[in-house]
Amino acid sequence: MRSENIDDYASGNTNAHKMAAKQQEISVTEFFEKNKHILGFDSRSKSLLMGIKEAVDNALDACEEAGFLPDIFVRVERLQEEEEYRITVEDNGPGIIHKMMPNVFGRLLYGSRFHALRQSRGQQGIGISATVMYGNISTGKPAHIESKIEGADEVAWKMDITIDTKTNRPVVTNDVAFTWEGKEHGTKITYTTKGRYITGKQSIFEYLRNTAIVNPHSRVEFHDPEGKKYVFERATEQMPPKSKEIKPHPEGMEIGDLMKYAQNTQQRTVNAFLKNDFSRITDRIAEEILAKAVVDPSAKPESLTRDDCKAMIGAISQVKIMAPPTDCLSPIGDNLIKKGLMHILDGMRPDYYATPVTRPPKAVNGNPFIVEAGIVYGGEIPSDEQITILRFANRVPLLYQQGACAITKAISEVDWRRYGLEQRGGKGIPFGPAIILVHVASTKVPFTSEGKEAVASFAELQNEIEQALRLCARNLKSHLNKMERKSKTGAKFEIVQELIPAMAKKASAMLDRPMPDLSRTISKIMNVVWVESGTKKDGQKGVTVNYTLYNYTMQERTVGLHAHLPKECVNLTLFTNPYFINMNDEGKTTWEIRGLQPSTSLTISFELKGDFADTFDAEDVYVSGINPVLVMGAEALPGDWGIKGLEIVESDESVPADEEEAAEEVEDLGEE
Repeated sequence: MRSENIDDYASGNTNAHKMAAKQQEISVTEFFEKNKHILGFDSRSKSLLMGIKEAVDNALDACEEAGFLPDIFVRVERLQEEEEYRITVEDNGPGIIHKMMPNVFGRLLYGSRFHALRQSRGQQGIGISATVMYGNISTGKPAHIESKIEGADEVAWKMDITIDTKTNRPVVTNDVAFTWEGKEHGTKITYTTKGRYITGKQSIFEYLRNTAIVNPHSRVEFHDPEGKKYVFERATEQMPPKSKEIKPHPEGMEIGDLMKYAQNTQQRTVNAFLKNDFSRITDRIAEEILAKAVVDPSAKPESLTRDDCKAMIGAISQVKIMAPPTDCLSPIGDNLIKKGLMHILDGMRPDYYATPVTRPPKAVNGNPFIVEAGIVYGGEIPSDEQITILRFANRVPLLYQQGACAITKAISEVDWRRYGLEQRGGKGIPFGPAIILVHVASTKVPFTSEGKEAVASFAELQNEIEQALRLCARNLKSHLNKMERKSKTGAKFEIVQELIPAMAKKASAMLDRPMPDLSRTISKIMNVVWVESGTKKDGQKGVTVNYTLYNYTMQERTVGLHAHLPKECVNLTLFTNPYFINMNDEGKTTWEIRGLQPSTSLTISFELKGDFADTFDAEDVYVSGINPVLVMGAEALPGDWGIKGLEIVESDESVPADEEEAAEEVEDLGEE
């Protein structure tokens, strides 16, 4: 070793020592300050939207946890300085106590939801404090916070907050009490940030509109930089169910997770650890798992080795475990999805809202999740463009990174050609007049990044999305088929009604004889029982439903009619109808029409009142007690309805007459 190297080594001046001297710890705030793109602040337009998104998400969470119907106010003001905007977001939530305000808005990774295994919009404790940090960095101006908690005697507080990025601690100035005017309680944040205001698919307006779709219980008021005011009124006063904190579910759990839980448990035996620290694990299931894994049930959890945990994970995958509990999640629900879509998309006048689908709960990495989907079709939705995809996670719209999202990938994997949409090559995003909505609700949504812009493509999750989409698509296809058959039969019926009377009138004039009754002739040619469905609005929260049955056959008919009604909207007009039979706990309703004579008709009419009255689709009607090929306008009663239909009377009758049979009827009429 050369003498100068020996001297450097002795004095600690080697390269390794020099490099070690430069190493130092950085705070989480410093990290995100230098990596703002990870949080979604990677462009001026996106940064403006992300800040508002985080503030609105927090406001909705706070209101729902406190049981208040959300009333959200958003204002965007363009300042004189280039690309500088003042943002105000205010809510009517429970407010924040004075001593907690600095930490909530001025400290990253500080929050109450990270360790709670339940559904919520915010989980990491990064969002709103990152918004304050970005505003501080881009403009050098503090965020201004005002808040008042519940109680007439409580004092409101306001303060200015910046973040010390070296220590990840808030710096508070102008901290004073004041008189709160307006709402009885709530929180208001005003901050200044660099940004660029845009319109279109990734705009603030679009985010707020989509938020209103999946949060129909909220009212959102938006003032844009031009001074225009937009209000998304509350569609319903029904609050979503509160999510409850649960224990982790073992399905899909990783080895490292199990080892971590085992080291941190308070249980004294492995058997007790499984039963008490996880959901859906009973004595029998715990014993079966440990027997398959060859692990001693009385062993201490902290003594479990990696091989033990690996064997237990393998055993869990072989044992049938009940699905995760759903009370930790707050899915939107079929009725509210349809209500939200109808309330916001009514201007497009779509022809059909496919019955939304809510899948049973599953788990990925031990976290329960539920997938919901809905489809809107027709009307003024463009038919020559790719369909519009509305992606949501825990009731929050996802506007960016569509191509990287599991929702988009699942949509691309479905063969939409089978369901009436154009899809070149059988894969990819289809074309057609449709809007597809997919919502993933989970205790921990697996996002691709901290910016929460796309859902990661876990196999279990993507498979559930595909299953929900196929169920929705089948509902749509059934509707389109029914409408096509009804249209063709209707066209034929119109021709028959015009042609035969015209020929009869001409023949009667030539023979100087009276015009014959053509009803039986028309019935013989048509040979169908026609079910005509219709609704008429009755005020803001009411509809009148009419079902008219026309017997265009040569025999008297007995028909069972079935529909799934929103049970909370029915009233005495349903139960006093002479044809009403029963309605079960789910709202599945049966009417019975006996002895409907040939060439006659009757109408069943009733009212629906309430928030969800307009979500009822009268076209979704079913029949029993009659050969369904003889019915137009209704499908055969599905076997999964659990309703005992009327006995089908077998008949030698053919299906509705074709053109040759119609011609023979006309010839017979001429001979008469």
